[in-house]
Amino acid sequence: MSELTKKITDEALLLPREARAELVDKLLQSLNAPSPGDIDKLWAEEAENRISEYDAGKVQSLNGLQVIKELRDRYKN
Repeated sequence: MSELTKKITDEALLLPREARAELVDKLLQSLNAPSPGDIDKLWAEEAENRISEYDAGKVQSLNGLQVIKELRDRYKN
């Protein structure tokens, strides 16, 4: 354990129980978060799936300009 890690650990152990639990939760979340490379891979897979569904006729495309117009009309003041 590095000196910095030991110092942080010692200080963390002085925190109240609830604060330590919050800290543990944040640390565990940081370990479980996907890496940027994993996120890119997941988006690429999603794009491929959407293309496959479109090519198979399972979904239809929408005209982007028409969608924007409809949204603007719907949410006018």
